[in-house]
Amino acid sequence: MKGFFSKFLLLLVFLTLAVSQASADNQASDLVEATQKLHRFFPDMRVDSVENAPIPGILEVVSGDRILYFAPATGHVLVGDLYSPSKTNLTKKRIEEIMAARAARLPLEQGLKIGAGPNKVIEVTDPDCSYCRRGSGFFAGRKDVTRYVFLMPLNIHPKARAKAQYILSAKNPQAAYEEVFSGKYDKAPLPEFKDNGWLERQGKALEGLGVNSTPSYWINGTYVSGSNLRLITQLLQPQKPEKTEDAKPTPGKP
Repeated sequence: MKGFFSKFLLLLVFLTLAVSQASADNQASDLVEATQKLHRFFPDMRVDSVENAPIPGILEVVSGDRILYFAPATGHVLVGDLYSPSKTNLTKKRIEEIMAARAARLPLEQGLKIGAGPNKVIEVTDPDCSYCRRGSGFFAGRKDVTRYVFLMPLNIHPKARAKAQYILSAKNPQAAYEEVFSGKYDKAPLPEFKDNGWLERQGKALEGLGVNSTPSYWINGTYVSGSNLRLITQLLQPQKPEKTEDAKPTPGKP
């Protein structure tokens, strides 16, 4: 009887595993089919990953530093934030998780290191972006940050690439960064320099980051899109230790 019961349990476990595997295979097949459909409807869309969204029948599409929602049944794409019944911004939370994981793989040795403070800041910036310069001015006055600067000159700024190359090829890149971002060479010509290829190496390092706009920051691992100086200031605040109740004497003991 015991032998029969043991065999029955083994069969039950096997069937459960088989059903679970079949379900997983079906879900994977459905995601592949849905991804193919997404590419047919939107062939120019960058698609990094496709997963099931919290809403049945809707898929989460990671596209660079954005999350979109795709309905395979109708072909519609929704752009916007998804909130839970508890009013949690699920889209923002997922973006932060994804971008934090990407930044953790970024080779910081390719960044231009500025400062030696306790807060780690990763900065993706464009020399001719006004919002980037605003952020640069904000960090210039702080002694509590170590910045790893990656230059990403955008095509809409035709002079930005030469400025980025100059910064990274200068004998003192930190000083050249401050000069360029202060606007010193907006109307004056850049000093002569020989490109050392550092900008190209930074560009390759940024490929897996999925960033397509500047400025972008990671403040101690938390992703911040744009020059949101209020949020950045909050993230740089020293964490207050949690209050603990004073130890109370045990009754009957001194």
